[in-house]
Amino acid sequence: MLPNQNPPALKLESAADYREGYANSVQLRASLWDFFLMFGTVRQQTPEAVTIQNFQGVYLSPQQAKALLNVLATNVQQYESTFGEIRLEPQGDASVIQ
Repeated sequence: MLPNQNPPALKLESAADYREGYANSVQLRASLWDFFLMFGTVRQQTPEAVTIQNFQGVYLSPQQAKALLNVLATNVQQYESTFGEIRLEPQGDASVIQ
């Protein structure tokens, strides 16, 4: 885009198969070419067993992953400014966020 040029109008549309869901588990795999986010829900029926039911996987380019990182960081900072610090419990595997 050239300086002094207005950005194009942005139109958001949902695909026919668009869906929303709640995730309390996100698993991340990274390769040279992309990042893969797998979303799911954690269910613990007994103290001895935890089940993660994955329902959606999304591939992101490295550029989109970094853009997502920036957007999430900004929004988490705004959330914490409004509602207070978000505390995380220690995790055994940093690549799995639950």
